[in-house]
Amino acid sequence: MAAIIERDGLVLMVRHRSKDASGRHVGQEYLTLPGGGIEPGETSADAVRREVAEEVCLRVTDATFVRRVEHRQDVGATSIFRAHVDDGPAALGTDPELECTCPRLVGLEWIPAPGRGDWEGPDVWSHLKVAIS
Repeated sequence: MAAIIERDGLVLMVRHRSKDASGRHVGQEYLTLPGGGIEPGETSADAVRREVAEEVCLRVTDATFVRRVEHRQDVGATSIFRAHVDDGPAALGTDPELECTCPRLVGLEWIPAPGRGDWEGPDVWSHLKVAIS
């Protein structure tokens, strides 16, 4: 599940670190929408609220399903929601599901938002995960 949070023509992205060969989150950095998995007994809307609160410290007031995107290696799918949040600043949160002590979430960035139709088009992957050079 991933949440699109837009303000003033910008979309909120979380800066992550990938794992290196040692299994620690000290590898390449990339930007992705706030989100994560759905816990047992949780609805998709509940997961959107929980993940946004955990990762960017904002309260979701409404979430609307946009689309489901199948993963390229046939390992599942990501459901994308447009999330409306309370006013106030976003802040970097934590990832309580993470089983290691190294930081995976390392920052927040507001970047220019793609057009609404881009979230539904064939190039949606280029908006879900953005490599940082």
